[in-house]
Amino acid sequence: MVQVRALQPINTDGSINLESWLDHVLGMDPALDRAALQEACEFARDAEQQANAAQNLWSEGASSYQIGLEIAEILADLKLDQDSLVAAVLYRGVREGKIQLAEVHSRFGPVVAKLIEGVLRMAAISASLNPRESLVLPPQTQVENLRKMLVAMVDDVRVALIKLAERTCAIRAVKNASDDKRHRVAREVFDIYAPLAHRLGIGHIKWELEDLSFRYLEPEQYKQIATLLHERRLDREQYITNVVQQLKDELSAAGIQPEIDGRAKHIYSIWRKMQKKGLQFSQIYDVRAVRVLVPEIRDCYTALGIVHTLWRHIPKEFDDYIANPKENGYRSLHTAVLGPEGKVLEVQIRTHAMHEEAELGVCAHWRYKGTDVNSGSDHYEEKIAWLRQVLEWHEELGDIGGLAEQLRVDIEPDRVYVFTPDGHAIDLPKGATPLDFAYRVHTEIGHNCRGAKVNGRIVPLNYSLQTGEQVEIITSKQGSPSRDWLNPNLGYITTSRSRAKIVHWFKLQARDQNVAAGKALLERELSRLDLPPVDYDRLAEKTNLKTAEDMFAALGAGDLRLAHLVNMAQQLVEPERDEDQLELIPRRAPHKPGKRGDVQIQGVGNLLTQMAGCCQPLPGDPIVGYITQGRGVSIHRQDCASVLQLAGREPERIIQVSWGPVPEKTYPVDIVIKAYDRSGLLRDVSQVLLNERINVLAMNTRSNKEDSTAQMSLTIEIPGLNALGRLLSRLSQLPNIIEAKRQRAT
Repeated sequence: MVQVRALQPINTDGSINLESWLDHVLGMDPALDRAALQEACEFARDAEQQANAAQNLWSEGASSYQIGLEIAEILADLKLDQDSLVAAVLYRGVREGKIQLAEVHSRFGPVVAKLIEGVLRMAAISASLNPRESLVLPPQTQVENLRKMLVAMVDDVRVALIKLAERTCAIRAVKNASDDKRHRVAREVFDIYAPLAHRLGIGHIKWELEDLSFRYLEPEQYKQIATLLHERRLDREQYITNVVQQLKDELSAAGIQPEIDGRAKHIYSIWRKMQKKGLQFSQIYDVRAVRVLVPEIRDCYTALGIVHTLWRHIPKEFDDYIANPKENGYRSLHTAVLGPEGKVLEVQIRTHAMHEEAELGVCAHWRYKGTDVNSGSDHYEEKIAWLRQVLEWHEELGDIGGLAEQLRVDIEPDRVYVFTPDGHAIDLPKGATPLDFAYRVHTEIGHNCRGAKVNGRIVPLNYSLQTGEQVEIITSKQGSPSRDWLNPNLGYITTSRSRAKIVHWFKLQARDQNVAAGKALLERELSRLDLPPVDYDRLAEKTNLKTAEDMFAALGAGDLRLAHLVNMAQQLVEPERDEDQLELIPRRAPHKPGKRGDVQIQGVGNLLTQMAGCCQPLPGDPIVGYITQGRGVSIHRQDCASVLQLAGREPERIIQVSWGPVPEKTYPVDIVIKAYDRSGLLRDVSQVLLNERINVLAMNTRSNKEDSTAQMSLTIEIPGLNALGRLLSRLSQLPNIIEAKRQRAT
């Protein structure tokens, strides 16, 4: 493990020797800008001194300035860029209120300020982590949601890396803290940041975080394994020294120049393997292990052959992660053999590049990116994508209840993660509404919902939630669901869970209420769409229900979708038309040169076309055109005997044609909107039409100053009945709208 604090050079007065520290950091990465880094360090140091002087105190333990240097040193070892190190130096000062973010923005630029802001957001997530006190979700699910939220909120991978370094410093610093604080920090690091380091492929950070967390969470088991390792340390070191020398001699004789050393097995991985496989310490194969680094991939397999020639391979203890890399990009050959003295020995073989990636993970790619965070190799971008997704986090803790099945659905990137007022994280599908959130928290909260606040601001119940927002549900003790919530055109709910809860509630209500409500709902929609009277008994038969009353009850209870029932009603009154068409003649598409009917003529202007009667081609058939005398172009199948004869006699009159795209049919519809007149009414109506992509053919507006009302008559183009219903619902939701309905032409 790298203990950064011990490496910091100290002056005689106890302060940090900044010049020596800069020499050390630039020795790890000479590409860094010494002047810019020194300016950030001096700024952080002066800000802390001023803050402490103003309060007449001096902080005990490590100062924010010292912690900032520790974080920056870890990041320098990870080969991160200049902006990341500057942000690391300043972060703790900003977090503790000694430095203003606006001042960072003006002095060090927007990139550094954005990085610090991102780390502060992750710190807010950490602050909400208290699984033992979660009243909303089971502790394990709460931790999982926080993990997923943490990943989803990160816009720049460097934010996560800075936070990882900061948490590494934090868990190193709790050695002498109280048991409660050690346990709290260790639980957070173990549950969130060690798995995150694993997903980013940063091996040595992951191992240190796991070992230190394990030390504080399970002190007895940690001491037991540490004691066993220490008791055999001298014998193991001598054994490894002999193995390394033997391997070097054999590989050198084969023309390979290797770099071989003993690989320390970290304590938590030993304990985990013992628990997972039910093994004793003496049965752990990789307590004695060596790592072989070679120049090329072909040398890996040559070295593997030499290892298996020297010592007998243990069956089922070989993994080829070069041919089949792990999800986080890890590549290596792993094998276990019976080494000298018949002792089990693990050997890892990889190239130098693979080793660098195994140790640094995503950080190994920064050197290829330069200063542009949006450029870089495809492999780097794949790693960024991993950070934005949740890739089977339950592997780290095992399957918790039904979490595995849930993750297979929730692993998709189109999720949002929001907070309850108490700081608990809730995950929802993208586009979810406050009503979906209410039902996700608790069924009764959903039923009693009467309003919602997002970040303290009242929002509509069909508002689309965004990741990171805090949602508060306003409830009423006598509240109950509204049937409008089930109308998909109104957009109140988006999840099947919410719909099922609402439908179940209505099923429990009295049948008479459902019948009355269902009938009123259907009649209102038919009236708004201006459809002719419907025989409800016949409509019930089409829905496979015995009576109209049963149909109304099913609609009122939510078992029947209103849009589906309206489409069936249209089929009854207009049986000759398709399900999703209106009772109007479709508007003919404008004529385009070179195109007639369904045939596209290649490279020719406006020509008349006709289908040949001899072969009667259909859309999809391979076709050719024949230029006739006075009758335009005759369209034939390519295998038509007539056109083959014509091609032999007059090949110059054969032209290339193809089936043109089928244009989408639209239908002109008249609608009328009645509203209380107000400023901006026409603008709001136009915005809804724009959002729904509706083409307006004609519009007429009239205002009545006596009763302060306005009426708009519009002729619009609509592709189908469902689109019309959705548009009228959107219009009805605008402020001051009295009625929006279809008007049948007279």
